[in-house]
Amino acid sequence: MSKTKAKKKNSQLIVRINDEERARFVSLCEELDTSAAREVRRFIRGFIKEQEKQSGD
Repeated sequence: MSKTKAKKKNSQLIVRINDEERARFVSLCEELDTSAAREVRRFIRGFIKEQEKQSGD
């Protein structure tokens, strides 16, 4: 799938964290010129790939 034709984002994941952690995370994302959502998606994709490697899928 080309980058210009990415999969549609049609689901949400709600994560409860404390205010200080959220503020620091969002602030760091802004400093790095990225978004919190983008970084969470990047983490999830990386986590899935790692688990698939380990399980041999």
